[in-house]
Amino acid sequence: MARSQQSFLKKEKEKQKKQHRQHKAEKMQERKANAEKGKSLDEMLAYLDENGNLSSTPPNLTKKIPGQEDKQDSAPKQMETGTKR
Repeated sequence: MARSQQSFLKKEKEKQKKQHRQHKAEKMQERKANAEKGKSLDEMLAYLDENGNLSSTPPNLTKKIPGQEDKQDSAPKQMETGTKR
């Protein structure tokens, strides 16, 4: 009687192992199908809109921001310093 019980337990363990391997293979296939790797740079970029929310489209740069008049983007001119000879 002990022999038949041992073989039954072996069969049950094999079934469980097989189910576990199948489940693991299904999860692996699902991960491969939904992979984030390999996307182009444009698909991975995120932009901030004027309200601070993330957006997938670039902001419209032609809009004027209130409180920002026509300021120049250049640095102020520096005076020449040095020693006289």
